[in-house]
Parts: sequence; C-alpha cells; structure tokens
Amino acid sequence: MKIQNTKTRKLEEFRPLSSREVKVYLCGPTVYNYAHIGNFRAYIFEDIVIRTLRFLGYNVVSTMNLTDVDDKTIRDSQIAGESLKNFTEKYSKIFLNDIKNLNIIPADNIVPVTTLIPEMTRMIQTMLNRKNAYLSDDGSIYFDIKTSKNYGELAGLEKQNLKAGARVDNDEYEKDSASDFVLWKSWKESDGPNYWLEEFKIPKNERFRKSSLQNENVEIVKENDSEIIVKIKGRPGWHIECSACNMKYFGQQIDIHMGGIDLIFPHHQNEIAQTEACTHKEFSKYWIHSGHLMVDGKKMSKSAKNFYTLKDLEEKYLEVPKSTLYRAIRLSYISGKYSTQIDFSFSKLESNFSVVNSFDETLKNISRELDQNTDNRLPSQEFSDELQIFLGEFLESMEDDFNTPEALSVFHNFIKFVNIGLKNNSFCKSELNSLLEIAKTFDQILAILDFSILEKQEVPEDILKIFEQRNIFKKNKDFQKADEIRDILIEKGYKIIDSRDGSYLEKI
Repeated sequence: MKIQNTKTRKLEEFRPLSSREVKVYLCGPTVYNYAHIGNFRAYIFEDIVIRTLRFLGYNVVSTMNLTDVDDKTIRDSQIAGESLKNFTEKYSKIFLNDIKNLNIIPADNIVPVTTLIPEMTRMIQTMLNRKNAYLSDDGSIYFDIKTSKNYGELAGLEKQNLKAGARVDNDEYEKDSASDFVLWKSWKESDGPNYWLEEFKIPKNERFRKSSLQNENVEIVKENDSEIIVKIKGRPGWHIECSACNMKYFGQQIDIHMGGIDLIFPHHQNEIAQTEACTHKEFSKYWIHSGHLMVDGKKMSKSAKNFYTLKDLEEKYLEVPKSTLYRAIRLSYISGKYSTQIDFSFSKLESNFSVVNSFDETLKNISRELDQNTDNRLPSQEFSDELQIFLGEFLESMEDDFNTPEALSVFHNFIKFVNIGLKNNSFCKSELNSLLEIAKTFDQILAILDFSILEKQEVPEDILKIFEQRNIFKKNKDFQKADEIRDILIEKGYKIIDSRDGSYLEKI
C-alpha cells in the first residue's frame, strides 16, 4: 500500500504505528450553513481511503470533529436570531444526512468541539507551562511559533518569512501572515453570549507581562511568586479544537490525518505545532490532502454564480431519483485522482446519470438471468481466472495511492465483460451468483451501486390490472394501445420487461 504523504512530499509505503488498529482523523465541517459540493469532494475521498484500508484488513478507527463554535458559527447564528447550540445542531443534522445520501460511512466518533473544552484548556495549560504559549495584552492566549522547531514544514513555509512575535486571532489567514496564532480567544462584544470562563495558570517567566492582566476579560484568582491563576472569559481558537479531539479519542499519535488542500495552512500546520508541543512526539505519521473542486473551470464562489450545495442539485434535478443523483455525484468525484484538481459541470454530472443507470441495468440483467437460468454447472476455470484478474487489477490500483480512476477503468471492463456474457448466454447459474458477489466486492470501496433494486417488490393491484390490459392488447396485436399502456406504466414508475418466458413488471 503506497500513500503520497503531504508532509514528506514522497510516495511512501503504508506502515501503521500499531498492528492492532489504524487511527484516522478527518477534519469535519464548520456547521454554519449547508456544506457545498467542493466540501464533499474531500469527504468522499476520505471515505474511499477508509473503505480501502478496511477492505485490505486494517482495523480502522476514525474520528471527525464538528466545528460548532468559531467566528462563522457565532456570526451567522446571531444573524439568524438563534442560539449557537440550536443553530449548529440544525446544520450538523443536515450534514450527516448529506453524507448518508452520498454513501459516506460516518466516522466512528463524530465530535462537536464544544464538548472538548476541558481537553482544550488542559492542552493550553501544558503549552503555557512549557513556554510555547503566552497571555497577551488583548486577553487572549497565543502559541509562540518560534518555539516550534519544524513550524512551516507541512505547508512549505520558509523560516525567515515567519513573523515571530506578531499575532493573528482570526481563524483563517494566508501564508504571508504566518504569525503567533490564538489558542484561547478573549471575549469580544460580537461573540454575544458565546463564551466560557476558564481557569489558567500563567507562569511568571520571561514571556509574562503585567499588562496582560489589565484586560477586562482576565480575572485574577490567586497569585504567588511563580504563577498567577486567572479566569479568562473567552472561547477556543479553531486550531486547538482538532488537536484536543485527537488527544481525547486517540492519544498522542495517529496514523493518518486527512482533509482538503486548503486546510494545510494554517489549520493543519498549527495542529502539528500545538500537539507536538504537548507530546514531544510526531503527531501524525501520514498526511493526505485532496485537491480543489472547480466548477466549469472556475473557482467556486457566490459572486461567480457557480456556488452549489447538494440541496441546489436536488432542486435542479427533481425528476432524477435521489439514489441516481447522489451516486452520480460520487462517481463524478472519484473519476479523478483525489490529489488533483477536478472540474465539476452539469453536463458531466448528467452523463454520469446514464452511467449509473447502465450499472443498475447490468445488475438487473444478472438478476433476471438468475431467475431463468437452469444451468447448474460449477464455474469454469476460465471464468474464475477472469474474475481473479479483475479483482487483482482493481486492488493494485487502490493500493497505488488510492488511484480511483484506474480502479474505475477496471470496473468498467468488468461491466463490459458481464454485458457481453449475458448477451451471449455464456454464464451458468453459479457464475451469475459470482458476478453479483464480485460486484458487491468492488462496491465495498466504490459505493456507486444500488443493490436494493434487486429486491423483489409487491406490485400494487391497480398497476397489475393496467398491465393485464396491455397484455390483452398485445395478444390481440393492437400494438398501438399496448404501447400507450406501456407509457402509462412508465409514468407510474414501472417498466415492462419482455423475456423469453413472458412479460413482467419492474419498478423503475
């Protein structure tokens, strides 16, 4: 298994820290609005990684945070006139429903970061004790980036360009603003009722300034010769949230940390700095990042009028079954290599509707043939060898840094093999069963097939009566009326299948 490690910029053999389990962390959404289609490019790639590792036999344990307190959640909850808790819970539920529709396996641990305040304050206290953090005049606690030996390594920053001593309290900022970043943000009027009053011990070391105690949000509780105990009215910075989440659920080290390329700086870089300051160990062995999603060749933005959520796509394609729509979206994303920039367009998505429908039709054809086939031979050696080749090539692609385009090429060749064999009546009953099983095997990773379509369903009595009328017209060679009834049945969600053993109805 080979993985392109962002940190080392090398293709490396995957060797987990422990044979018992593989610890995987996913940076979750900031739940202040509907996630957009660019966000889901990262979540689908992360799902592919986890599915592949589990398929290969690794015991993967995954954790994802939900950022339910930050600049954006506070701002937009106030605009909406809702409490932060109610506001973020609403969008958390929407997000979890979205990933379910996209066949994304939920993380084993899904953690709202407001449940991690004790873990965050403990980590911040450790950094204060070790001189990695300091209380500033604005009442906030900052991480001192010059104390981090390898700060900037993940993001490819030059040491000489770092602004040690300068401070930034925004959650997001550009590389040219790399400065000491905030761990605990002193309350501002714009935060409204969203704050915690947390206790910290401020060491009287060379970083200590008496002026930092003058801020109205800093309350002195106790003082001795070596430290001052204070309570600070505020809230956590964005970056400490994920570090605390990892520490609580995984401990000091993890195997894989994933996210979109836009998170490399400052978020992931700052995660490394603060976590390793607390543990003195390498935080994550492997870092994997997905590329950007463009829309019609342009960066997605509301001003460019090419900004879409899954809700927007549902409304645009009301006539398309939800299963088809979401599987086509997933197929659109995994058709490109995760680490590259991919381009989304409605024409490509609509083309994938047809591709997904063709997969469905192949599964149905296998099922129909199974119902009629009476050849009870064992699978031939040639057939078994062919399936082994397909499976081997598929796994070889996935073990090559999760190369889904190559894996999909193998899958398409498999579908072609099936369709040709069905057309030529080449398969015995046991071979047909094997075809369904290997399709399920591929789908353990791809998750673009819908096997529920093979479940037998009761046809309503009124539909059966219409169907019987059609058969009478056909028997009497009144093909015009028979075709009219066929169209009526299609409108009602059923299509007629004419086989060598007669005709029957199938739910569309």
